[in-house]
Amino acid sequence: MDPDRIVAVFGSPRRRGNTATLLEAAVEGALSAGARVDRLVLRDLKIAPCLEIYGCRVDGECRIRDDFQAARDRILEAGGIMLASPIFYYAVSAQVKILMDRCHSLWVKRRWVEKAEAAGPRPRRRGLFVAAGATRGRRLFEGALLSVRCFFDTLDCDLWKSLLYRELEHEGEAAARPELLAEARRAGAELARLLRETAPAGDETGR
Repeated sequence: MDPDRIVAVFGSPRRRGNTATLLEAAVEGALSAGARVDRLVLRDLKIAPCLEIYGCRVDGECRIRDDFQAARDRILEAGGIMLASPIFYYAVSAQVKILMDRCHSLWVKRRWVEKAEAAGPRPRRRGLFVAAGATRGRRLFEGALLSVRCFFDTLDCDLWKSLLYRELEHEGEAAARPELLAEARRAGAELARLLRETAPAGDETGR
């Protein structure tokens, strides 16, 4: 796990949608603070839904062979995660949900195969979640936040900060809000600095 590396997971079905725009601003902030950022655009990957066959109970490896394995490895190499998703029916996008479900193999590997809970605490990542929804609903983000927290925990990641924006729907609306882009840039830079400052002693890139 490299504390100088952040993986940015673009979870929108739109390449230039509002969450993609906001996440790109966060990426710019992280780069300005000296982080290395790996962009992972889910719409460009072929990741099938989980079939719940539990082949992963053997060794923690998902038996469906597609782009998931490479995406998983890129995520696990990073000390920080930035995840962005639009809100669909009070939840994350289908692209993000498929990734979450396939990552259950990591939970199986840790808890059932390796029984890692008996080995004591593990190094933790830090995560940023960016979401945008079209409505003004008071509970608009509750479902997505619950899923993201559980997903991040599977990745040994704490949800450090969430940037949650209402009344953003059509492409270009976030780009027209410089204050939102500035907030995302600050969050990206803060995450990069936090990862470096809290890197465990003895980490290959820790300082």
